[in-house]
Amino acid sequence: MDVFEAMRARHSVRQYLDKPIPAEVLDTLRAEVDACNREGDLHIQLVADEPRAFDCAMAKYGSFSGVRNYLVLVGPAGDDLEERAGYYGERLVLLAQTLGLNTCWVGLTFSKKKARIQMDPGEKLVLVISLGYGATQGAAHKDKPMEKLCRVEGDMPDWFRRGMECAMLAPTAINQQKFRFTLTPDGRVRAEAMKGPFSLVDLGIAKYHFMLGAGPENFSWAE
Repeated sequence: MDVFEAMRARHSVRQYLDKPIPAEVLDTLRAEVDACNREGDLHIQLVADEPRAFDCAMAKYGSFSGVRNYLVLVGPAGDDLEERAGYYGERLVLLAQTLGLNTCWVGLTFSKKKARIQMDPGEKLVLVISLGYGATQGAAHKDKPMEKLCRVEGDMPDWFRRGMECAMLAPTAINQQKFRFTLTPDGRVRAEAMKGPFSLVDLGIAKYHFMLGAGPENFSWAE
């Protein structure tokens, strides 16, 4: 499975099998976590075989079960932390999918007190991502029409359309898709988050998908 197949196959999964993740798979994920932390100025942590974070009433309310592995998205507090956490967190989510694992972005329905989280002074927890072998493969979300999610004057370039097709596959909080991509007159792309829960995280996720679909050689980001 390549990353584009992973985008199409990956759906949120909340129930997991009692099946350990092999050491070699964890090593591959840890290496990518290290790379994301270096590139994104983050402090993401992979926590394995730890069931307490999802042993709480909130997790049960959110229909989570069997969660023993998760990614903790932490980084230095700043205006763009949530967006960076989304961008690099989705990079890890898609890698996990190619490795045969399932995931779910989790903002509230886990125990922050019980979770194994390391935070240095000045750092902030954004959210966590559950990880493991799903009891199912999840279900696809319903998309808004492409024209509701982007703005283009004139004909839409093929690379932009490919980017949007991938952005529309991006997971978002409560499937809200509160993002918009605009092709500027000078050929750059402006990505914006609308108001909504975790919409800045969602923007980072969507930007990662767009970049993969459009090809980084075809555009640059506009401020």
